[in-house]
Amino acid sequence: MTPKDMMAVDSNAEELGISKSALMENAGKSVADHIIDILDPCKIVIFAGTGGNGGDGFVATRHLLNNGYNVELCFIGRSDRIKSHETIQNWTAIQNINSGLNSLKIKIIEDSSSLKKVTAPVIVDALLGTGVKGKLREPISSAIDIINKSEGIKIAVDVPSGLDPLTGEVQDKAVEADFTLTFHEIKDGLKKAAVRYVGNVILYDIGIPKEAEIFLGKGDLLRLKKRDMTSHKGNNGRVLVIGGSRDYSGAPTLAAHAAFKSGVDLVHVACPQSVALPIRSYSPDFIVHTLSEEIIVEDDVDKIVELSKNVDSVVIGCGMGRDAETATALNEIVGEIKKPMIIDADGLKLLYNDILNEIKNEVIVTPHSAEFKALFGLDVPEELKDKMEIISKTSNENKCVVLLKGALDIISNGEKTRLNKTGNPGMTVGGTGDCLAGLTGGLMAKGHDAFEAACLGAYINGKAGDMASVKYEYHFTATDMMKYIDDAFR
Repeated sequence: MTPKDMMAVDSNAEELGISKSALMENAGKSVADHIIDILDPCKIVIFAGTGGNGGDGFVATRHLLNNGYNVELCFIGRSDRIKSHETIQNWTAIQNINSGLNSLKIKIIEDSSSLKKVTAPVIVDALLGTGVKGKLREPISSAIDIINKSEGIKIAVDVPSGLDPLTGEVQDKAVEADFTLTFHEIKDGLKKAAVRYVGNVILYDIGIPKEAEIFLGKGDLLRLKKRDMTSHKGNNGRVLVIGGSRDYSGAPTLAAHAAFKSGVDLVHVACPQSVALPIRSYSPDFIVHTLSEEIIVEDDVDKIVELSKNVDSVVIGCGMGRDAETATALNEIVGEIKKPMIIDADGLKLLYNDILNEIKNEVIVTPHSAEFKALFGLDVPEELKDKMEIISKTSNENKCVVLLKGALDIISNGEKTRLNKTGNPGMTVGGTGDCLAGLTGGLMAKGHDAFEAACLGAYINGKAGDMASVKYEYHFTATDMMKYIDDAFR
């Protein structure tokens, strides 16, 4: 589990009704319980920082005091720099119980000159946890030196301070712990780090349910790629939408518009001549490439493949129609294009059964239950666990990401499976699936892998629909819904 995964899960747990305060309480109590298990009441020195890791240290302090331990709390930093509500809450509690009726001693250390050697059977590192970035600043740096020079048992909370929780590397210096007490799942960095730093890694359950990892939530928005402030046109993604036919100009238009809403820089649309003008008329932002007269045919393949070389992702199928000539063209296109691709709508109906296994680049398919059966020859079971199993198995066998659309979306890459419950019955209106395809294609163009793009696309598209329903109830169009994509991202 990466640090970003852990932050997302924390936030998703909160959305499920499990507060961050409860998680901090459970984490801090786990630290105290570990100490109680290995040593009778004695002196404990806890080094705590201003972040969530420090909050865990404050909680541990309370529980140790309740069990007869003498606790010296060294708070490194300034209390006005504590940002987390939960950490502030527990810092306030620590100050309130510092009444002289217990053994608590608090030292507030704002600069390294105030740091002194400590002597105690146990030293607790609750300084940084997953918050380390680059070279350490004072007084944190000197505090780590003091912890390492102390002779007591050294216990790191979640991750030894100074150790990169993703890579396990130490760029400057890090606490050399005898025990690392980590929570929910072992972080990737702890698995890769030298034993010198992490010691004996012990995992504690702090009450995060598995649903916080399976159901998509607002925490997953932390995974969104951030725009580089020095970037220029094209650096933030270029999408090619391939679709449209004599009767369908709206579907590729909606997909292209949604792709822009994802935050990409450029959106190209390759479409038949019969719908090129209405698509151009919809927005001057689209770069429209005219193909054959009424439908996409085999003669268009070379031009489309050439266009794909200058984009970062491809969305194909929206409004393509179901002509036999178009089917031939589509299967040649998906076989030749070498970019991440999302196949949607008519594209799913035209796709040859065995072609997915031949595609070397990342592919997302977005069927509903009927399209899933037509594409893979399989019925979707009624029971959720059975649904998840068949979607995962199908994804693995066909080497693609499957996003099964429904009242509860199921997304799988064959290894991981996520569920999305955003969305509402108003989204049965035509065009919302085209929005999902364009939005997801845009997220792939911005650098998300296929699985992550499908997960984020499903969540954000559904959230936009939920926001639209607040104003329109179930009387909204895909265009109405699209107005709320910006808010859904936030």
